[in-house]
Amino acid sequence: MSRFTHRIRPCHVVFLLFILTGSYQAIAQQPRSRVDQLSDEDVQNFYRKAQASGLSEVQIEQAAMSQGYTLDDIAKMRKRIAQIRTLTSLPQNNLPPESFKGRSVPSDISVRRDSLYPDTMRRDTSRRLKVFGASLFENAKMSFEPNLRIATPRNYVVGPDDEIKIDISGASTGDFNLKVSPEGTVKVPDLAPIFVSGLTIEQAEQRIIARLRQGGYQGLGKPGSGTSANVTLTNIRSIRVILVGEVVRPGTYTISSLGSVLNALYLAGGPNPETGSFRKIQVIRGNRVVRTLDLYDFILRADQRDNIPLRDQDVIRVADYEAHVELNGQVRRPAIFEVLPGETLKTVLGFAGGFADDAYRASITLRRNTARERRIVTVTEEQIASFVPQRGDKYTVGKILERYENRVQVVGAVMRPGDYALEPGLETVKQLIARAEGLRKDAFTNRATIVRERADMDRENLSFDLNKLMRGEVADIPLQSQDSLTILSIRDLREPYYVTIEGAVNKPDTVEFIANMSVADLIARAGGFQEGAKPNLIEVARRIRQDSAGVRSTMVETYRFTIDRNLQMTASESNPNSSSAFRLQPFDIIYVRTSANYEPQRQVMVYGEVMQPGNYAIANRQERIGDVIQRAGGLKPEAYLAGAQFRRNGQIIGNDLRNLVADPGGEENLLLQNRDTLYIPRRSEVVTVQGAVLNPSSISYKADYSFDDYISEAGGFTDNARKSKAYVNYPNGRKDRTHRFLFFTSRPHVEPGSTIVIPFKPIDSARISPAERIGILSLLATVSIALINVMLR
Repeated sequence: MSRFTHRIRPCHVVFLLFILTGSYQAIAQQPRSRVDQLSDEDVQNFYRKAQASGLSEVQIEQAAMSQGYTLDDIAKMRKRIAQIRTLTSLPQNNLPPESFKGRSVPSDISVRRDSLYPDTMRRDTSRRLKVFGASLFENAKMSFEPNLRIATPRNYVVGPDDEIKIDISGASTGDFNLKVSPEGTVKVPDLAPIFVSGLTIEQAEQRIIARLRQGGYQGLGKPGSGTSANVTLTNIRSIRVILVGEVVRPGTYTISSLGSVLNALYLAGGPNPETGSFRKIQVIRGNRVVRTLDLYDFILRADQRDNIPLRDQDVIRVADYEAHVELNGQVRRPAIFEVLPGETLKTVLGFAGGFADDAYRASITLRRNTARERRIVTVTEEQIASFVPQRGDKYTVGKILERYENRVQVVGAVMRPGDYALEPGLETVKQLIARAEGLRKDAFTNRATIVRERADMDRENLSFDLNKLMRGEVADIPLQSQDSLTILSIRDLREPYYVTIEGAVNKPDTVEFIANMSVADLIARAGGFQEGAKPNLIEVARRIRQDSAGVRSTMVETYRFTIDRNLQMTASESNPNSSSAFRLQPFDIIYVRTSANYEPQRQVMVYGEVMQPGNYAIANRQERIGDVIQRAGGLKPEAYLAGAQFRRNGQIIGNDLRNLVADPGGEENLLLQNRDTLYIPRRSEVVTVQGAVLNPSSISYKADYSFDDYISEAGGFTDNARKSKAYVNYPNGRKDRTHRFLFFTSRPHVEPGSTIVIPFKPIDSARISPAERIGILSLLATVSIALINVMLR
């Protein structure tokens, strides 16, 4: 665990702390360490989550300590993880090999608190403009931490707590791990302390090698000596830097000695957007300003020249901003920008990314504060480069108008309708039509219109004879900007033309009318004749168009034709100019009749207790139920005609067929229709009782049982039974109800397979309960007594 320096995402930190805290709240009062209460599986899960995530080990430990964990708990967790790694094969893909120990992070590095708990980060949900650059320090994924895996910079200054590794190879070997003492020295065995603090790593390397040559490593590092030394920085120290001025969280922060100005600023939350400067950030070292950082250089140009490495006790001071100006409207990055002396409005526009594509560039509206009030200033395009912004300025870049300075339109029956530029060579109606590649053949040339915008922006209509204009009989009409020329089509001035075909064709339909179409043409388009069509009886109904005096009794004109069944062309049809050739006109309706003796097969279905169940075609219009039973081979001995069910269109027809054999001419012997079904069952041996009885059930049929006997078998009537409305459903679909005459009640007869139904009484919501009756009677009695007393007085 001491070497995993990868990052843990904030959500995982919360998850891992929950493992340590939330799971053991019930036993937190016990003196035993919380780490001791974790199982090996919990520790393994902790380790895997740590490897797969974002923050460093030290940052996790700091978060754990903020939750109440002690250093002993953290040490025990380290030990547990080391033991489990030894006994198991935990994945170590992200760890460096043992041959390379790597470079560790100091354990006291400061952590930005809202990176551990993202919910506490500043989130401005208002729609007001933000200070440019503030979002840089609100991004939890951008910490500016130094990369510890890169080679040590040659200008790195060595200081106390740095660890230097010296590896001597060749004719002589040796391996020294030297830690810089608080006095700034490193101690090589058998040699006097070597002072290296304040030297660059390159200078420290030269001084240490020079001292080793004096201590027995003759010729170390010299050409031809056969002995070389490699000096590397293993563990780096931490340094403390101070952030003052207008930062979000001023204070002292501990960072890596490789840390930079941006690293420290991120830990402090960055400059305060309300008061701090993003462009005057000073690095003070030894009471002297050594560098001034302008964050705009980094944000806009990725320039990190002033993002210098920090040293111990450096002070970073964020000054107050000098001037904020607001740039809003049609620019690429609307925001509040900080302006330094000498910068112009053109510079601010550059900060905003320049004008948007639809920006109005001729002028910019400025709202400027004065000593007493505000005033409006118009900044022209020529003034932008030299105009000097002032503190509190608010600039608004407008949007270009949704209109055109030189547009004319042509719509309708031209080859290329659309918008065109009013320019030399396109200044009249004829020139506009020519630019649109001329009129279409269906153009209505008797009248065209121009919609023109007047000076007061009202619109007026100008109509003219397009036919005369195109022939040059009238003068061409000059166009003006925003003119819209409309040329109608002849189809725009009439209702849509169509013809309809109905009857015995394969695809009856209403289709668009086409000139010179014959009846046979339309039948062919409808898929030809159906099998039962009668080609010698085709009728055409035509509207009467000619107006006449008075009211005509004839509503339509009708024509009858005989058409070849194979749609063979006739001599008159082959010659469209023939006077005998009949041609369809718009709105004609063609009827193709069906032969009187042609019918598709109709069938009935017979199943159940017949000799040959199945589908049977209806042979003639007089075929009845008895006939189809005979065609089915007659009845089986088990057939129960009294329960036969005859259905039509899915509904059962109440019909008693028990006398069908003895009396074929009876009214029950119905005529058959297409899709009728006849089911002849066996004799059922049960009777079903449903409804308002105590035990609805099915009871075996007994010939000597009456209606009341079956009710008794079902437990009798319930209290809410409507006895007088009881009825019987017979299996053949018929029904019979209870009859009453004076004090006599006649119950229906029960047959095998019947269903006895006892209806329930309806729920009477207005029925008065006994308690309500008593209350009403008491009230009436009280009122009566009061009236009697009044009368006696």
